Formats: sequence, structure tokens, C-alpha cells
Amino acid sequence: MTTIGEALVTQLAERGVETVFGIPGVHTVELYRGLASSGIRHVTPRHEQGAGFMADGYARVSGKPGVAFVITGPGLTNTLTPMAQARADSVPMLVVSGVNRVATLGKGLGHLHELPDQHKMMSTVALVSEQVRTADQLTAALHKVFEPFSTGRPGPTHIEIPLDVAGEDYAAPVENTAPAEPAKDDTEMIARAVLLLETAKAPVILAGGGAVAAAAELRELAERLEAPVVQTVNARGIMFDHPLGVPASPSLSAVRDLIEGADVVLAVGTELGPTDYDMYATGSMARMAKLVRIDCCDQQLNRHQAEIGLLGDAKAKLAELTQGIRHKNAPSKAGADRAAQTRVAAFEELSPQYQAQVRILDAMRDTVPGAIMVGDSTQPIYAGNMYYDPDRPHGWFNAATGYGALGFGIPAAIGASIAEPGTRVICIVGDGGAQFSLPEIMAAVDENLPITFVIWNNQGYHEISTSMQDAGVTIVGCDPTPPDFAATAKSFTIPHQHCAADPQAVAEALATSARLPGPSMIEIEAPVFRPS
Repeated sequence: MTTIGEALVTQLAERGVETVFGIPGVHTVELYRGLASSGIRHVTPRHEQGAGFMADGYARVSGKPGVAFVITGPGLTNTLTPMAQARADSVPMLVVSGVNRVATLGKGLGHLHELPDQHKMMSTVALVSEQVRTADQLTAALHKVFEPFSTGRPGPTHIEIPLDVAGEDYAAPVENTAPAEPAKDDTEMIARAVLLLETAKAPVILAGGGAVAAAAELRELAERLEAPVVQTVNARGIMFDHPLGVPASPSLSAVRDLIEGADVVLAVGTELGPTDYDMYATGSMARMAKLVRIDCCDQQLNRHQAEIGLLGDAKAKLAELTQGIRHKNAPSKAGADRAAQTRVAAFEELSPQYQAQVRILDAMRDTVPGAIMVGDSTQPIYAGNMYYDPDRPHGWFNAATGYGALGFGIPAAIGASIAEPGTRVICIVGDGGAQFSLPEIMAAVDENLPITFVIWNNQGYHEISTSMQDAGVTIVGCDPTPPDFAATAKSFTIPHQHCAADPQAVAEALATSARLPGPSMIEIEAPVFRPS
């Protein structure tokens, strides 16, 4: 007889799940019963936070939901931070956990890993949190936790199975799923948007992470409109080296000027959030004369006033707009000229330090074309988020925006590498952030993944030190001593190189690393912050 735990694994496989990131424990033993024979790959992180971040990186690159198996209590609370990051960045993630026996829930009897109300706690972060108490609830619960991955704005979901329920016999119930509601007819809204766009003299497109899967459709529309395309952090790479591409933060004055100079703005798959549009915390974003929005989330469409809001899949809506635009004037270089002027002005707006770090990122990209760069909150990532043009979609993502969780880079790079086997992944982390999740490198060793872990070592929290100094606050707590990374790499049995913070030196070290089949480490000796 099949158990409920085994049925869960079987149904995950039937839904296309190929990889699970998890640390087994006594509260999830029954979930693992059918895993070995399921064909699902299991990757073991060193901490449940790592499991969540691996699932995140896997989802961003594969487009499929990342799945994590964790124990009840501390295993699940350790996963809350990755879930919050995934929610902020609209990343599809399913966390499967155990929970204590049904009869003990909410009693406060002091059982191992007990929480007052685990299900309620998860409901504050997860889009959907389901508890399975009987066999006939399993399939319906899976429907509910997978639904946000294909309808509306994705994010983290959660399903938990009590310790005594997971081992019970499973009998498949008769499915009785409600038919999907028909899509709303927005023909009139499309026609209005087409009219605005085809009569615009200086349109601009804002592309967010929700536009990445529609990269081809977005480029076609941009070329039809001769419209510059400003890409937020999670959209970078969809307009690589394109005359209309603006791979710079909309927080920069030059980019704000471009947006404010537009007579129509089309925002695609972007929440217009301050971590992209107001990084300098001015309290405002660029004014937009006529805003047309495309988003898969109706709640998101209602959060900013717009002339027209189009609810649905970005790929489909962009195709409808392109098909409708028939009377646009013959293409000219006006849009490309506006984009070029903005690129130059935006780069010049960066500090000399950021400009130098962007040149290092360019050297990395050119040394290993098609690589995926995954980052943590560290100086080169901050610089790249302000201005950097990766050569592919899903080729640049990090946790320095949105929820902003440190410790993201190393495990997310592992998830990205598993999602796209054989592709070189470059993980860029600071010496401080690396210490949040350094042991996860051993998971890359276990899986023999082609990841180059780049440690930007300025011996402390440089950005925080600068912020404290600028605010007139005595600098405290910003100089944690980094480990000996060469010795650490040796203990991990991976190669290690030192190099200067110079484009040529970094390129040479990376070229050597990229020839290696498995993981390796490059330590960049960055300028050390000395408070004045």
C-alpha cells in the first residue's frame, strides 16, 4: 500500500518536479520513503536557509518552481528568510514540511520542534499554506499550492503534513476540481493601449522580472515603437547590447529624465518598487505622463495609478499590442539616440569606484560568455545593479533588491547551476556575506558543479561603514574578521586563486577557473575601507 508521504512524492514528480533541496530529519522521514525510486534528484544543503535559496536560484533559471523539503519547527523557520526573498521577487517556490502529530497541535505540550501555530505563521509569508490531515486532502492541497505558479503573480507556497499522517495509507480520491474561469475580455483596453502607443512621439518601456519570459515579444514591440527599454535588476539581459537597451537603474537621474521625458510609458512585469525605482530613498520615483501597465496580478495593477492596466501573461499581451500597432511611423533613430544618450549619462553618474567595478563585471562577462552571475549584497553587485548589461536573460540576479537577504548568493548559485547543467555560474559575494552561507559550497562539491565562487574581500561591511560615516554615526560592528579563504577553499578541496581588483587580473583568473570541471574560488583583494 502507498503511504501519503509516498503519494506526495509521486504527485510532485507527475507535476514535473525534477529536483528537491532538503535536509532529512525525524519529522520528514515518511516524505523521503518514496524519494529514492521517484526519479527526483535530491540535493543536500548544509542549512535549511540554503535549501530555500537553492530552490530560489533553481526557479529563476529553470522557470519551474523550486522545491524544498524541511523539518517542522527550526527547519521551517530557517526557511522563512528565503521564502520572504522569493515573495519579494515573485519567484515560484514550494516548501514542504512536516509538523507534529495532529493531536498535539496548538496544545503547547513541549514536543520536539513545536511551534504555537506553525500553519498560521507560514500564512504570513506564503501565498498559500495548506495542511494535510487526511489522505483525501492531499491532491486538493497540491492543486492549491501549485496554482499560484501558473495564475497570477508567483511566489512561495507551503504544504505541511503531520508526523502521524505522512505514514498513513493513501487511496486516491475522486478528483472534483472546479473549471477555470474564462479570461476577462479586454479587447477595448488593448485597443486603447495600441492607440496611445502608436501615436506616441517619445515612448519608453519599463521591463521588470515579469517580462523575462517574454523577451522576444518585448524586443519586437520596442523595435516597432522605436522605444528605449529600461530594465530593472531582474530583467537585465533581455536587451543585451541592443541599441534600444538601457541596462541602468531607474533610480539614476539620467534614467529618470528619460522616463519623465516620455509621452507614454509601458511598464511590463514590474511592481514599480523603491528598491529598483528609488534606491537613493528620495521618497519619489520618476513622474510618468501616461502609464500603461501589463501584469499578471490584479492586486499589483491597483497599487499604482495608470491610464490603462492590462491583466495577464506578458508574452500574450505584448504580442497583442504588437499585432495591433499598424500605423506607427517608419522607424527612425530617435529612440536609439535617446537610449544611447541615457546609457552614457547613466554610466557617468556612477562613482569612480562603481565604474571600476562595472568594468570588472564586463570583463567577467566577456571572459565567459553566457555565464550566469548570481550575487549577494556586496559592492560589485550594488554597482552592477546600478549599471550592467549581462549577455543573456536570467544571467544576472541577486538579493540586493527586494527583501535584501544576505547569504543568498552561494546557495542560489548552486540552485542555478543545477537548473542549467554545464553552464558556468559565477557567484559574487563579499567576505562578510559569504560567512552567512559559506558551508553551502560543500553542496557544490558534492554535486561537482561548474561554479566559480568570487569573494570580494574588503575585510568588512564596506557599504555599511560608508553609510554610518556619511550619517555621522560612530562606526561599530562593521569589521568582522574574514576567514583565511585560501585555507577554507583547501578544506573544501577546491582550487583557490588570489587576484587584484583589476579587470585584466580578474579575467585571467576567471579564464583559468572556467576551464575546471567543478567548483573553484577566486578571492579578489578589494580596497579596504578605512574610516576618515
